[in-house]
Amino acid sequence: MTRKNSILFIIIIAQFCCTSLWFASNGVMNDLVNTFGLSNSAIGHLTSVIQFGFIVGTLVFAVLTIADRFPPSKVFFVCALLGALFNSIIIWDDHNLYSLLSLRFLTGFFLAGIYPVGMKIATDYFEKGLGISLGFLVGALVLGTAFPHLLKGLLEPHMWKSVILFTSIIAILGGLLVFLSVPNGPYRVAAKHLDVSAFSKVFKNTKFRAAAFGYFGHMWELYTFWAFVPVLLKTYNDLYPHINLNIPLLSFIVIGIGGLGCVIGGYLSQRYGTKKIAFLALLLSCICCIICPFIFTINSEIVFVGFLIFWGIVVITDSPLFSTLVAQNASAEIKGTALTIVNCIGFSITVVSILLFNVLIESTNSLFIYMVLAIGPLFGLLALSNQKK
Repeated sequence: MTRKNSILFIIIIAQFCCTSLWFASNGVMNDLVNTFGLSNSAIGHLTSVIQFGFIVGTLVFAVLTIADRFPPSKVFFVCALLGALFNSIIIWDDHNLYSLLSLRFLTGFFLAGIYPVGMKIATDYFEKGLGISLGFLVGALVLGTAFPHLLKGLLEPHMWKSVILFTSIIAILGGLLVFLSVPNGPYRVAAKHLDVSAFSKVFKNTKFRAAAFGYFGHMWELYTFWAFVPVLLKTYNDLYPHINLNIPLLSFIVIGIGGLGCVIGGYLSQRYGTKKIAFLALLLSCICCIICPFIFTINSEIVFVGFLIFWGIVVITDSPLFSTLVAQNASAEIKGTALTIVNCIGFSITVVSILLFNVLIESTNSLFIYMVLAIGPLFGLLALSNQKK
């Protein structure tokens, strides 16, 4: 294994370990609701608040150009430690909704020094084959996001605290792995001073703007879909009571299978072009949003679960490709900041989407609300179509 490939492997493992913090509460959501007397709407609030924490974190990191002024491995390590700390405090017995929201916000804040910084480290090591590298990296994020659901499915029902503790422990290990094993990359260009204008400067590039807008449309759908996968499965199970779905395990499969899509998309982008594969994946996930309500009418768990697995693949396949386009169309000295800015705006969109969807689910039983997820992909497809080659 070459030095570059070993570095990539380390970053992939660390990204998986640290991003398991992201959906740690979602993996044990029913336990949190029952233990702390929360309402059923807590799923939307606890998911959106970690997104909001990530947004605030990325905004602070972007304005202060932290990922470009300081060694990214050290930033990654410190954020992994702090994220793990605030995640682990969830196991305390005397929480209420507000204390849980505070902890999830702080965990999200420090994830801003993990996910985009991990991508920044990858761009410091790879110029050629960046799409494949980021495909593996986002694939690790997908598996990390899905991992708490797998833990919950494998452990006894009352062992929800073990899920929280285990995700915190592996996040610390992931941070240590990067800190001890990943030096600054050969293509890193450190910013020499604070540049607060970088936030607006990057959007003057039309190709950058098209890639960013495509990413924003993709983000409208992605995290809302991930957050409500267990709801989709439970809704289908309630419609057909003779079916007994293992919701935690299937949630892991539906979300986690997206990691394979990221890797396949990275390889396909080398042959057919990054923009073309990103457009195709976004189009397919848009179609899934539109036909979703009609799939509920089919009395076959194989068809329904198969559909969700396909959606789980295409919903994330374009994510590393958009990040590749963003990185390729940003100047080297603010590449980390550019990735962070786009992440900041993209995750801001997820908060609006999740909260809107939460309101819709609370106010209506209509399955046609899932079509609302198509708004983002349609916007992204339009942005990519309007960008001149």
